[in-house]
Amino acid sequence: MPFVSLEEKIFDWALRTPEKVALIDKKKTISYQELAHNVWSTKERLEKEFSLDKGDCILLAANKNVHFIYTYFATHLIGAKVVPLDEQIQAEKLRAIIQKTSPKLIVGLRLENDSKCFDFSVFEEIELTEVPENIAFPEADSPADILFTTGTTGDSKGVVLTHGNIASSASNINTFIQNNNRDIELLALPISHSFGLGRIKCVLSVGGTLVLLGSIVNMKRMFRAFEEHKITGFGMVPASWEYIQKMSGNRLADFAPQLKYIELGSAYMSPEDKKAMLELFPETRICMHYGLTEASRSTFLEFSVDRTHLQSVGKASPNVEITIIDESGKKVDLQKEGEICVRGEHVTKGYLDLPKADFFYGKHFRTGDIGSMDSEGYVYLKGRYKEIINVGGKKLSPFEVETKIKELDPALESACIGIKDPEGVLGEVVKVFVVKNGSMRTFEEIKEYLKAHLESYKVPVVFEWIKEIPKTKSGKIQRQKLA
Repeated sequence: MPFVSLEEKIFDWALRTPEKVALIDKKKTISYQELAHNVWSTKERLEKEFSLDKGDCILLAANKNVHFIYTYFATHLIGAKVVPLDEQIQAEKLRAIIQKTSPKLIVGLRLENDSKCFDFSVFEEIELTEVPENIAFPEADSPADILFTTGTTGDSKGVVLTHGNIASSASNINTFIQNNNRDIELLALPISHSFGLGRIKCVLSVGGTLVLLGSIVNMKRMFRAFEEHKITGFGMVPASWEYIQKMSGNRLADFAPQLKYIELGSAYMSPEDKKAMLELFPETRICMHYGLTEASRSTFLEFSVDRTHLQSVGKASPNVEITIIDESGKKVDLQKEGEICVRGEHVTKGYLDLPKADFFYGKHFRTGDIGSMDSEGYVYLKGRYKEIINVGGKKLSPFEVETKIKELDPALESACIGIKDPEGVLGEVVKVFVVKNGSMRTFEEIKEYLKAHLESYKVPVVFEWIKEIPKTKSGKIQRQKLA
């Protein structure tokens, strides 16, 4: 089957359903025909006024507005690479990325005395030009995006994704979630990372409607959007679901009858929370993914269908192969632990300036995550290799300890790391940081519960109260900041 890029699909929808609404940004409504015209016109301006050419690189502030979307797809049509970045990125990190990528143009991000920097406002008064009949759309193997990882265990890496990678990922996701051109999705996720950016690609590639929302912080605006636009789909991280419940209780469930799907991902969610959500949205397909920037949405769990396997991260996504491999590169038996490895057209070909061989076993990408698989194909995540704590030669994942603390009291939030043994005997011991969040539990209670439910070497030796666990915007714990 011939390759079809996301851009070709969007331009095809502009021909098939020109008046269909593609984007809603505040009170601005953009049809598919207008979307195609704006993308093409932005492409021409980038070429003529900014000399952007094939192979060049452009840094884009990932603002949720139509001009980001126009510029993103326009850059792809030129054959240049997009580096989407958080608009609040630290200057030091931005300089490091600039050094790694040597961008021709920087839009929406500011550095003093840098002539490459422009605001999105330069594209606001753009003259629309006619879209030609014959367009040279991107090829599968050409680079499309460079996404920088969040760096939860160290320095962030530049993940190179081809047009084939991002189109395959969108197709796999749409196949599982069953997205189609009748979908009206509210986008409240950050779009500087794989999850939120992926939702733009998924909805527009099937001819659906995307409603742009700054964030979920303004509950009134969010619920008004659900009601006004008759939202049928929504994506969020578990931390967002906790925030919504904290600020508005179960009000989101009022819209359960109209919600066809909810996609969750990027961080851990307890089986108890999954069951509670399933009760609130009994007819909604609640789909939770596991994956990395390098291999977006490699597994999916559908809460109602997989209700007896809610402790897992689901099964391999459509057109994806999951294999558990040991340290020698051999496939392990069912139920045995090893490294979760992924194969599929959605998987990155590699990183900027890093040897590919270090991250692959043959054609299988090494996720760095420890897990196992059962006879039905369900994958169970146990933690990350880089986060493993070695207590006197016995290894444990901090995730296991944190899960047990949550079992004792769901109000408690915790994060574990390995520290040097104060007694100088075991090499490392476990230290746990705990956020009370209104709980009345004491360290002694927590310790006694863990003693009764874990092997002794897994029980934390050092406890510390903390106001907040450092996390990425997607909710992943940044353990290096606790060290």
